[in-house]
Amino acid sequence: MKILPKLMLIICFINNIITQAQTDYPQNYFRNPLNIPMQLAANFGAVRSNHFHMGLDLRTNSQENLTVVAAADGYVSRIKVERYGFGNAIYITHPNGYTTVYAHLNKYFPQLDEYVKERQYKDEKWEQDITFSPGQFPVTKGQTIALSGNTGGSAGPHLHFEIRDTKTEECINPLLFGFKIPDGIVPTVSGLYWYDRRFSTYEPGANGITVKKSGSNYTTDVIQVSSPEISLAVKAVDKANQGFNLGIYHAELLMDDKLIYSFSIDKVSYDDTRYINGCIDYAKFVRDKMSIQHLSELPGMTLKNYSLSDLNGIIKLRDENIHNIEIVLKDVNGNTGRLVTKIRLNKSSDKISSTDKTVMPGEGKTITAENAEISLSKNALYDAVNFNMYEKNNPDAVSNTIVIQNPYIPVHDNYTLKIKPNRKLSDEEKRKVVVLFDYGSDKDVVKGKWNGDRVEAEFNRLGTAVLLLDQSQPSVSAGWKEGALIGGSSLRFKGTAKIGDIVSFRAELDGKWLRFARTKDDFVYVFDEKCPKGSGLHTLKVTTTNTAGNINTQIFTFQR
Repeated sequence: MKILPKLMLIICFINNIITQAQTDYPQNYFRNPLNIPMQLAANFGAVRSNHFHMGLDLRTNSQENLTVVAAADGYVSRIKVERYGFGNAIYITHPNGYTTVYAHLNKYFPQLDEYVKERQYKDEKWEQDITFSPGQFPVTKGQTIALSGNTGGSAGPHLHFEIRDTKTEECINPLLFGFKIPDGIVPTVSGLYWYDRRFSTYEPGANGITVKKSGSNYTTDVIQVSSPEISLAVKAVDKANQGFNLGIYHAELLMDDKLIYSFSIDKVSYDDTRYINGCIDYAKFVRDKMSIQHLSELPGMTLKNYSLSDLNGIIKLRDENIHNIEIVLKDVNGNTGRLVTKIRLNKSSDKISSTDKTVMPGEGKTITAENAEISLSKNALYDAVNFNMYEKNNPDAVSNTIVIQNPYIPVHDNYTLKIKPNRKLSDEEKRKVVVLFDYGSDKDVVKGKWNGDRVEAEFNRLGTAVLLLDQSQPSVSAGWKEGALIGGSSLRFKGTAKIGDIVSFRAELDGKWLRFARTKDDFVYVFDEKCPKGSGLHTLKVTTTNTAGNINTQIFTFQR
């Protein structure tokens, strides 16, 4: 195969970009934050629900409470304590302009742990987000800062580790900093898909192509397409040496030896992380749990530092000749996988046309039904959508069910939804109305606010919405009988809300606030000096509030 001089220049340019990205950052400045060899459960840029994975997930051998150490000299600049997300997290700012983040921790080092505890009791609030000055908690490289855990939005014991630019707060691929993680395995390909790009990738959607292994590469039969303008997407993973399915770091698409698209995952900010939904086949991800990455740029996908802006990946077939296609996939270590195939325009079909309800990327639009309205911003969509919104009668609710397109079209930012109830509500009933949004795979319940005769709420996904009247009380249940002698190390309550969630939990032990941590739906207090052994019969007053604002107070007694 003869490579054109221009192509060689482009490939050299891309390779220079990759090499430069890997050397622009200080090498070997940061150490492994664990005292066991670094093994990856997930890498930077891997596909997650509504976001890129923004760091490395480091394996802790399926154990909790492993020692976590500072990756370099610096100071603790921030900590977070939250139910979901990072759970317990530490941020360390370093003198070289970077900040490292350590998440899903069980416990901070003793001095910091005591400081956070005192702050929680002072604020009478478990969740915290505290910033520190450089002199409060300085740390040295290798110093113990925490114990690993499984807190927050973690599905199993591990350490989430990030490196950020301190000034911009952009997350940078930690593997560009010279961590030595053995990896000799090339990325693997298991699927290829093509899309008719005369209207939108969403309609009619993906056309699957069977991929076959061919020596050290992959191939397919000649791809016969029915549109003169198409794009491709690939289902691929990088397994490295640990067996986990890691995300693809770098991809290139070439047609007839000409580069037409390329992306690399070097850095992403949290403000931009939701653009992942414009980089993948969102419908396949939501419906089929498949990570399929586009090898083209959707018109509303404006993520910076991701792709070469002058290469949009659209394949334009002006004849019915056979054309060569090559897809090149690389990991940070340079291991390279290839898919080589051919494509041919078979017979052009009629393209999908827009309607008066079509919403295009870059344009805002308000869409109405008889009793509902949504307002989409100009940044809402990544690709064109023939938008459909209608109502269905719902005898169990205080409004019709509003069907907003379907859950398989992504929305980039928040939109405002307004719903009118199907009957007149009293002022007391209005105070107990919530919006239930069903995304198909999960649900969300929010309070919303009244604006005239309609309830307003903001959402960033599509599906079905309905107004519910919630007059139920939340509650917690204890694992002991009244007055029982508690011999374990903690108290645990199970929380229950019929609709929505418990949004507020307050416990008072003999009249004083007690620090309960929230773990998913459980509330846990680990015994400390606030409740010593042999201190007689205790009264524990627990007050909970649900999404609708209903309040319940329960009294429990126990001995220790």
